[in-house]
Amino acid sequence: MKANNNPIDRRNFLKAAGAAGLGSVIASRYAFAEANTPAPAEPNNTTEKAKYPQLPKRKLGRADIEIPVICNGVMFNVVENPVILRASLRYGVTYWDTASGYAGGNSELGVGHFFKKNPDVRKDIFLVTKASGARTAEQVEQKLQESLKRMNTDYIDMYYGVHGCSDPKQLTDDLARWAEDAKKRNLIKYFGFSTHSNMAKCLMAASKLPWIDAVMTSYNISLMLQPDMKEAVQACREAGVAVIAMKVIRGVQNQIPAAEEKLLTHFLDKGYNREQALIKIVLDDDRITAACIRMENVTLLQTNVAAVVDKTELTPDDLEALREYAAETCTGYCAGCADICAAAVPAMPYTAEVMRYLMYYKSYGDTDRARELFAQLPASAKARVRTADYSAAEARCPQRMPIAKLMAEAAQKLA
Repeated sequence: MKANNNPIDRRNFLKAAGAAGLGSVIASRYAFAEANTPAPAEPNNTTEKAKYPQLPKRKLGRADIEIPVICNGVMFNVVENPVILRASLRYGVTYWDTASGYAGGNSELGVGHFFKKNPDVRKDIFLVTKASGARTAEQVEQKLQESLKRMNTDYIDMYYGVHGCSDPKQLTDDLARWAEDAKKRNLIKYFGFSTHSNMAKCLMAASKLPWIDAVMTSYNISLMLQPDMKEAVQACREAGVAVIAMKVIRGVQNQIPAAEEKLLTHFLDKGYNREQALIKIVLDDDRITAACIRMENVTLLQTNVAAVVDKTELTPDDLEALREYAAETCTGYCAGCADICAAAVPAMPYTAEVMRYLMYYKSYGDTDRARELFAQLPASAKARVRTADYSAAEARCPQRMPIAKLMAEAAQKLA
């Protein structure tokens, strides 16, 4: 990965930002304090901007545009935290990803407030949003119009018309016609979908659809080792479909403390932390256009930028440590192969979704969102979360996860 030249010592920057992002109680306290401290004004000249490392960029699939290799997934309430948007600009994090359903709409509203106060900034931002909950082309149109109004803009750079695609059948001809028409009306520039269930199947389908410009998919140290994901990512590369990685840090449902400690110790000696290593290994694959990471405070922003601008390459020893970590923690990570669980437990077709919500709760600390998503499940499904027989799913699970135990935990924490 090529980083732009600037006078800062990237290695020292990496160590400083990495130390701030180790996940300790002290680091968390500093992160909270900085997130609530007003940021200085955006640098307005080249000399000042040179003080901040700038993210490298990559081409967006077959599109004639480059985007930063890290984007900020603003899944949080931006109305109450506009500071992070200002800070993002310093480091060239000009790719902002939101959705109509994030933070009850307060993510998009916060972006809109920012654009209203800083109208000149909009042209520099690659703005992405998603049609949360839409099932038809008509609903996608309604969601788009709502998003345009909320964000005080007359166009979206990348629009994901299916938010959470789990079956290629959701990529309908009606949606293709809508996407073409929305582009002609200059309401969107590019069109795609997001997926965190049955990802390989959805990616492979995208590679065969010329109207899909990009796919945002779960992709991390565990998923990138799976043969079907390797094949699907390569197919998208050959078709010119951009692949945006999410869930890069790989939140877990079932913590494996010994493996986490082992990986942390390995990389601390090199001057960066576990999270930075997980970002670096994903972006070392140049088939991945960018990584979307939730960054709601300045400390996290600096830590993640540091991982990318640093020129230190992962060694074979580092790669082996990461592969061992993936193997040792597989029983703690749901890989999103929803079709397997759905076929094994027909009485509970939402097993993969509930597992993902539990991950939001336990790994991301996003308890409100986890409970909100769980509450949206059909009442009949929620009633069966604890009582369904998951033995067949556990027998077929490639990750060997204790599904019954985790579903019971989800019922207790999310209901």
